[in-house]
Amino acid sequence: MTARPPRHRLDGPADAPVVVLGPSLGTTMDLWAPQLPALTRSWRVLRYDLPGHGLEPPPDGPFTVEDLADGIAGLLDDLGVDRVAYAGVSLGGAIGAALALRAPDRVAGLVLCCTSPRFGDPGPWRDRAALVRREGVGPVADTAAGRWFTPSFTGADPYVAMLRATDPEGYAACCDALARFDVTARLGEITAPTLVIAGELDMPTPADGHADRLAAGIPDARLTVVEGAGHLANAERPGPVTDAIIAHLDRTWRRADR
Repeated sequence: MTARPPRHRLDGPADAPVVVLGPSLGTTMDLWAPQLPALTRSWRVLRYDLPGHGLEPPPDGPFTVEDLADGIAGLLDDLGVDRVAYAGVSLGGAIGAALALRAPDRVAGLVLCCTSPRFGDPGPWRDRAALVRREGVGPVADTAAGRWFTPSFTGADPYVAMLRATDPEGYAACCDALARFDVTARLGEITAPTLVIAGELDMPTPADGHADRLAAGIPDARLTVVEGAGHLANAERPGPVTDAIIAHLDRTWRRADR
């Protein structure tokens, strides 16, 4: 698939510094709705959708995480934005890491939430892609709440609905991209000030083996573990995640630019 700028939405003051928010596999830009009120007080917030998710049409062929990062760079070009902060959850975080590697001068601050430099062995991702191509997104949507949230969380329905509305080929192609993604050996090249956020009870990307590798590999990265949070920590525990993001961006980019 040719890298193309994704469909997007801008919120917040037009003259404010821009922070890009990347969604996870199976969710839309609305994954970040809990953070919008706080972020838009002092940031121009740019959200986007993944191929076949939300407003974005299905892909016209296979793609990589790096292709998606190039699409974000193209979007910034179209908008006339030189430098941004970037925060992403899971696949959205992987896109942010790829963007920071491919266009380091454009990423002034980075937040990697519930994500990984490598999402495990490729086989299960390819199996999931085959399942969705064969049976649609129903089987993965039926089990999504258990993957994404802790058992005590009662607000999963809107997020599962995002997955049920996702185009099967878009979802499957994202699985294939995750199967190929591995930036473990390149983490030391990331120059953006980085905050790694982990959910204490995240099952798909637990802190042990995922967040800790990001924090150890990226120079001077900080690691925050959010208590009582599963994989979509920004949705399940929005307060601590929002506070951590704002503190990191204020400490790094905004303060440096004053």
